[in-house]
Amino acid sequence: MTEKVSILITGASSGIGEALALYYAKNGATDLFLSGRNAERLEQVAERCRQTGVTVYPKQINVTDRAAMCEWIAQCEKTAPLNIVFANAGVSTGEESTENAYNTFETNVMGVINTIHPVMDIFKSRQDGRKVIAITSSIAGYHGLPSCPSYSATKACTKAYGEALRGSLKPFGIQVSVICPGFVKSRITDKNTCPMPFFMSAEKAAQIIAERIDKNIGLITFPWPMRLGVWALSILPNRLTDWIYASLPHKV
Repeated sequence: MTEKVSILITGASSGIGEALALYYAKNGATDLFLSGRNAERLEQVAERCRQTGVTVYPKQINVTDRAAMCEWIAQCEKTAPLNIVFANAGVSTGEESTENAYNTFETNVMGVINTIHPVMDIFKSRQDGRKVIAITSSIAGYHGLPSCPSYSATKACTKAYGEALRGSLKPFGIQVSVICPGFVKSRITDKNTCPMPFFMSAEKAAQIIAERIDKNIGLITFPWPMRLGVWALSILPNRLTDWIYASLPHKV
């Protein structure tokens, strides 16, 4: 990225969101609008970004709060017109209980909608300037995983929604990219007990994401061996995928 841009990132207090904030702080961002639920962690990320000279506006907010998100995004746009918006906030399900399932869908699906719809309205009203919406999904969105039904379902939803929006919003000059990472270092993966092939640092993931957004890649899926594997699973008959999943170590 060579031009100066204003960037908004939800879920910026850890993991990929934190790494994206730090990457852009060092690579051309003029204004960073960062949100998260944990005020202390968010402020720590903001302070590290400020050390590069970028202007940072941290905001403790829950993406499930539709009215608050709409108001915050409008304020950000007035402060410094937005160029790139990352709908990145998300949660893992943990135990597949009713309460956790509801929370997963509320955060991972409605949280994305609460982020991108106010932005879509703003971007449609603007005739020029860079306009990018990036949605963090997951490789888990390629095929329903028995170890995390709600999580993989929400990621499949946001993947399909983002892919559809890409074509829908193109006439307005709005770029939509869907991000489907594999296992990336985060507070979510810190809880995993299952094998995590091709495990990657958040810093490396952020670099890959930023570089591919600059190239206007619609579906940013990495690492490629995992993409190939989950794509193959998605086209296999159920009797074969049932056997494969049954033979894998269970996540506890």
